[in-house]
Amino acid sequence: MLTGCGIYSFTGASIPAEAKTVSIQHFNNTANLVNPLLSEIITNTLRDYFMNQTTLEEVPINGDLAIEGEIVDYKISPTAITVDKASLNRLTITVNVRFINIYDDSKNFEQRFSQYEDYPSNQDLSSVQDELMESICEKLCDDIFNKAVVNW
Repeated sequence: MLTGCGIYSFTGASIPAEAKTVSIQHFNNTANLVNPLLSEIITNTLRDYFMNQTTLEEVPINGDLAIEGEIVDYKISPTAITVDKASLNRLTITVNVRFINIYDDSKNFEQRFSQYEDYPSNQDLSSVQDELMESICEKLCDDIFNKAVVNW
């Protein structure tokens, strides 16, 4: 029934029936503050999203659906200020994403996505950074996936 409409739905995704492949390029890190692991984490998490939630085959380039982008910001800022110091710090990651759907140009976009996690200021960032990055990357990839193929 959905094939007759030209789309299929798998875990909420609306993808043209003729789309069979997706290509997700490596996200370069152009932020002022660079974490050397972040490019791999965001790229692999996004690839996992598409492999686990669609029936699309991943190809290195020129997929029916194509995603590329870069990490444009990675920053730590105080968020909850007490009398004389911050009680919470915030790690924020921002990515710029370009999405191309070769079957429907109206779905193409270029957009920035930003997510954050707060952590107690008495904790050293290096002790919580890996966990925070993974959580933030999951949220970013969820946002990117939803914008690209769930059409929210």
